Amino acid sequence: MKFHYAQFVLYLQNTNFRKMKKGLIAIFTVILLLTTSCKVEPEEIIYGSDACHFCKMTIVDQQHAAQYVTNKGKQFKFDAIECMLNDLAEKNTDEINIFLISDYGNPGTKADAQTATYLISQEIKSPMGAFLSAFSSEEIAKKTQQESGGKLYNWYSIKEKYDVK
Repeated sequence: MKFHYAQFVLYLQNTNFRKMKKGLIAIFTVILLLTTSCKVEPEEIIYGSDACHFCKMTIVDQQHAAQYVTNKGKQFKFDAIECMLNDLAEKNTDEINIFLISDYGNPGTKADAQTATYLISQEIKSPMGAFLSAFSSEEIAKKTQQESGGKLYNWYSIKEKYDVK
């Protein structure tokens, strides 16, 4: 068996190319995973299955659920708006990117918590007994207040009521 230098060099080149190709694929895969796994967007609440982050009850009420998403994309789901507010009282809200509430007038529909109108009315029960509901429309909130009584709040005043910083 004769030693062929040219064949040996070709073998080394092919081996290095294969290793380099595998390395580049691995690096590309890691970068792809890092950029897609940290999306800052809400996740659907699975009613009857997901648990409240604050009180651990199963989320079943589509009119009172809430959610927030941190700047890093971590999801926190709640069975009641008051659970979210109580949880926020213990957190740095600067680290939170998205605040969502269930629109009482449109069960299962999420709305921006920062622009919502809140109603505390003894006539509208909420899962944790705070009688707190939220509306994406101020007009519908006012109409509901006329029918059920209670007091209206905006995002800043409801945060103040729950000692959220």
